[in-house]
Order: sequence, then structure tokens, then C-alpha cells
Amino acid sequence: MLKYPELDPVAFSLGPLTVHWYGLMYLAGFVAAWTLATHRAGKDWTPLKKNHVDDLIVWAAIGVIVGGRFGYVFFYQFERFLEDPAWLFRVWEGGMSFHGGLIGVIVAMALYARKLKIHFLALMDFVAPMVPPGLGFGRLGNFIGQELWGRETTSEWGMIFPKDPEEKIRHASQLYQAALEGLLLFIILFLYSRKPRPTGTVGSLFLICYGSFRFIVEFYREPDSHIGFDMLGWMTRGQLLSIPMIVIGVALFVYFNLKGIPKSQEKSSDSVNIKS
Repeated sequence: MLKYPELDPVAFSLGPLTVHWYGLMYLAGFVAAWTLATHRAGKDWTPLKKNHVDDLIVWAAIGVIVGGRFGYVFFYQFERFLEDPAWLFRVWEGGMSFHGGLIGVIVAMALYARKLKIHFLALMDFVAPMVPPGLGFGRLGNFIGQELWGRETTSEWGMIFPKDPEEKIRHASQLYQAALEGLLLFIILFLYSRKPRPTGTVGSLFLICYGSFRFIVEFYREPDSHIGFDMLGWMTRGQLLSIPMIVIGVALFVYFNLKGIPKSQEKSSDSVNIKS
């Protein structure tokens, strides 16, 4: 059995201000996204110039926060929302959903693409490789905060989380997710998007890989206590939400390749004269 490291969820305090590692992980994710976007912006096959990156991150951050909160409330705590609608806006009480955050980012990017008059799918291809680092950092924040832990296991790589009232030996599923959704997904998308691809394929590949990785990891992650298993006696809410991602991702990936949608680099010329 592995020993859970002595990690304080609070990174530091400045007077009455308490800064948690989870918040710093969110910040690290946005910094990583900004760094990658700045590095890639302005290339012949990308739709954005460097002077658009700051606004892009702001729009994406709004989409993540608003979508993540709405997604958590409507996907995982809808009954509580019906009892207390104002709880939706009490974000300090916690609760964010990746699938909701994804929808929020898609909406935000659609609005931003319209504002800049650039191809929406080309923008999503540009954004997709920026997402995994934030997912990886977020899962590390979950691990430090001892939340969203794994199912009970007899394997030698299980561990007891000090905050677990049942003191069970569990999978460190947060680290599994950090490795798959963060590191491996980033490597796949980064390598695939290093050269021009048919418009829409990078974003589609993100849907396929994230949905597949999340579906797999859910077998090791403890289901939400107030939900349990959603379908067939073994499928979790996370798996149920990931199935449409995989199906839609595969369909779009095949469609964009077979139909010969114009390449992203062909659309990038539209952004040369865009003024922010």
C-alpha cells in the first residue's frame, strides 16, 4: 500500500486571505494555456495572432467557470437546485463539472470566433491542445484536496486518504486522471496538431480521447454518493456524459477527413487583417 503524502490543501495564508492549492492549480492551467497559445499564435496554420491571445484566455476562463458551475448544478445536483435555486450562484460552496465547462468553452469560443470573424472550427482546433494541462493541474488539485478519490482496492498501489471517514484503501484515481486527461491527452493533441490538419479534426480528436479516458478512469473512481450508478448497475454519471463525446467525436473526425473540409491554414489568412 502506498502512503498518502502529508499535503496541506492550503498553500499559504496572507492575513484573512487563504489560498488553496486547488485555486493555484486553476491558475497554473490558465498560465499553461496562455504560454502554449502565445507560442503557436501567428503561425501560418493557426487562426489567431499573438495580440488575440490575452482576450482568448479571458473568454475561455469565463466559459470554464460559468459552464463548469452550471454543469455541476444541472448534471449532478439538480434536486438541490430545485430546492434552493440561489445555490447555483454560491460558487464558494464548491462544485464544478468538466462536461459543463466544456460546453461553456464551446459557447465562449463560438462568440469569440464571431467577434473576430474567423472560422469557429479552426479556433476550436487551436484551443483543444491548450485544455489538457489545465485538466492535469486540476486533478492534482483534487488529489491534494483529498476529493473525488477512487474506489476501494486490494492492489499494492492503493492508499488511505486521511479525510476518508471509512479509511478504505482506495485507488488514487485523481492521479490516474491527471496522467490520462492531462499528460497523455496533451501529448496526443500536441503531436497531432504540430502540422496543418483538416479543420475540425483536432477538436474532434479531443472529444474522442477525453471521453475514452474519462470512461476508463470512472471504473476506478468512487461514484458520487448521492447518485451512485446511473445505468445497468455499473455505469456512472461521468461515463454517461462521456459517451456522447466519444460518439460525436468519432463521427466528426471521420466526416471532416472524408469530406475534405478546408484546411485550418487556409482559413488563417482570414485572420491576418483582423484588428483587436
